[in-house]
Amino acid sequence: MIRPLCFMVMPYGRKATQVETGRGPGEIDFNALWDRAYVPVIESLGYEPVRADQDTGALIITQMLERLYFADLVLADMSIANGNVYYEIGIRHAARPQGCVLLAADWSRQLFDVAQMRTVRYPLPEGEITEATALCVRQAIAKGIPPLMGGLSPMHASIRGYPDKVDVTTASTMKDQMSRQAAFQAELRAVRAAPRAERMARAQRIVQAQAGASMTAPVAIALALMLRDCVDTPADRQVMVDFIASLPAALQALPELAEQRALAMSQAGSHVEAIAALEALVATAGPTQERLGLIGGRYKRLARASAVPAEQRRLLALAIDHYERGMELDLNEYYCASNLPTLYRQRGRKGDEDKAHSVLRIVIAACERARRRGSTDIWLRPTLLAAAFDAGDADKAEELSDEVQAEGAAAWQLASILGALDASLQHVADVEAHERLAAVIDGLRAG
Repeated sequence: MIRPLCFMVMPYGRKATQVETGRGPGEIDFNALWDRAYVPVIESLGYEPVRADQDTGALIITQMLERLYFADLVLADMSIANGNVYYEIGIRHAARPQGCVLLAADWSRQLFDVAQMRTVRYPLPEGEITEATALCVRQAIAKGIPPLMGGLSPMHASIRGYPDKVDVTTASTMKDQMSRQAAFQAELRAVRAAPRAERMARAQRIVQAQAGASMTAPVAIALALMLRDCVDTPADRQVMVDFIASLPAALQALPELAEQRALAMSQAGSHVEAIAALEALVATAGPTQERLGLIGGRYKRLARASAVPAEQRRLLALAIDHYERGMELDLNEYYCASNLPTLYRQRGRKGDEDKAHSVLRIVIAACERARRRGSTDIWLRPTLLAAAFDAGDADKAEELSDEVQAEGAAAWQLASILGALDASLQHVADVEAHERLAAVIDGLRAG
């Protein structure tokens, strides 16, 4: 008798986890995880195990779709943020009402939408998958898989009558909601397009208009980011802090809003309190480039303000440590890495100049990659501008300065940029380049 099929969706080969050191292994041997843990459990549950890479060549899209649809059971390992795995889960959730189970190492954290779904957790203290580790994984997943096999997929659970008996009135209601969302987003775009002096007043009117409605997480986050980009004065910063404080506790606890509240606290001068809030967020929601970068930035500001040399060195070391940890999470991102060249030069240890040059190459490559992909990140050109200063490239700095001013950077952005450029300028030895770069800073301050 042919056994039912279980199609396994997972990375294969050795893959980096990009988790913070000490929280999980730096690399996982997914082939060993498959052979020593998943296959024995799948067979013990009465299924025939199969995964895509067992074919002589990669599955073409038709074969992959067929397996996702026709498999009696689909298991998906979510331990690392693998794009193919996320895509294939979405296909299965839409295609079949049941029979899709998510699994992940106990230290891993999934992206926002998937993080809300029930997931079988298993211990994975090391990535080589020793027999002791494999045994613990097998015990955890053998117990966790069966209860979730019959659960409805999010698509079928959320849309009554899906796929061919959807209530038309429900569709009409959703279209109305989407129309309101489109109008709300148009208001946000209008704020960003307004003259800088008018932005905060416009933003506050939008916040007041939303105050009477039941605030959703996406709207709250969008409003907080809008207010952040409109900050010009200390009073403006307080508007943002007050807005977040006015939200229900469940919304205030969202990592995105906790980050923005900490940023506003720091901009108001409460760097130590901001660090404490961000460290608590890392402990509960995990490290990200944004969180580690924000912490590094607070330590950098404290180091800059300190008049005690020993304390300056301690704070500078903490800033470098957090930026390095953030950079190591993903070398394709430039936020944390872009702060390191100047800090290495300030520290001045043996080998720090070489480190500064190495990281600068990483930053420029990441920024140029983002430009080719059409990134709309508001920090892209300011980051390239700072990199031009770090490289002592006056021609590039003058070109990018014009672009930054044309984009209309918010006051809080300009303040952050100018602090970084002032620090970089101190390490430019060429007299002509120094004078031209100083003129760029003067132009940004005047503009």
